[in-house]
Amino acid sequence: MRRIRLIVLTRAGDPYLPLLDAIRDRAEITLGASVEELGGAVPEADAMLAWVWERGATEAIFAQAKKLRWMHLRWAGLDNFLFPALIDSPVVLTNSRGVYSQSLGEFVIAGALFFAKDIRRLLQAQNQHRWEPFTMQELRGATMGIVGYGDIGKACASRAQALGMRVLAMRRNPDKSRGEFGPDGLIDMIRQCDYVVASAPLTPQTRGMIGVREIAAMKPAAVLMNVGRGPVIDEAALIPALRDHRIRGAALDVFTNEPLPHEHPFFTFDNVLLSPHCADNTPTWNEEAMHFFLQNFDLFTKGEPLLNVVDKHAGY
Repeated sequence: MRRIRLIVLTRAGDPYLPLLDAIRDRAEITLGASVEELGGAVPEADAMLAWVWERGATEAIFAQAKKLRWMHLRWAGLDNFLFPALIDSPVVLTNSRGVYSQSLGEFVIAGALFFAKDIRRLLQAQNQHRWEPFTMQELRGATMGIVGYGDIGKACASRAQALGMRVLAMRRNPDKSRGEFGPDGLIDMIRQCDYVVASAPLTPQTRGMIGVREIAAMKPAAVLMNVGRGPVIDEAALIPALRDHRIRGAALDVFTNEPLPHEHPFFTFDNVLLSPHCADNTPTWNEEAMHFFLQNFDLFTKGEPLLNVVDKHAGY
């Protein structure tokens, strides 16, 4: 059987490349990050693993990969990776959705506990040698609403349920949502929530979907969390709500502009828990991402349906 011609967009010395040795009996592998580095392997490639990404170089490689049938992305989010030629092509695109969901689910629970137990108050009192008992809240019995009930949303939900929380969730397909909502579904859900989690992909439909109206609908004691994509939440609407304490706070891992500018007000708010987009940066995430690709490669060689096939026009 002919070996699969695989091009891997990567840089020399990446410590996870040796994991590809497991498929060298079935794949003719060429490594590089540009047309020049990949050379004659590009026009003959059957498959491409985008382990690193530089848009201009990737588009140039794709334009010459006339025999390409499958492309796999190391990441889960797609908003920065889809380009017109890829969207319009018959090339099957898969991503690493699900690889990072568990760690993001843990961050959401950490954010909920941060506010329920008022961790910032505890640390301030400890630093100032003050003994100030106060009443802490429980997560048990609180309601978490999830905007975007995909792999990340489900990871948040399973952990919230384990702590006795009530879970509501919305996704584009109402049949896959959780809870009964009125005609203004998102607003209706948000009004019920103590914790609102944004875990939706970024598409034209989701950009800014949590904005002025949605934030105004939150309970004054509710917390907004984002582990999806930064622009899903309208930061221009969130900043005054936090500054004026119209909601309790926010736990944020992703932002509209990254790195977050030094002068950004989020750095100064005492009701914000800020993670520099590293909630899923675990010791094993790269290894897990490579193993997921290898699992999909096995399916590709057998002609079986691939995992995480992307709807390129929908954007996820």
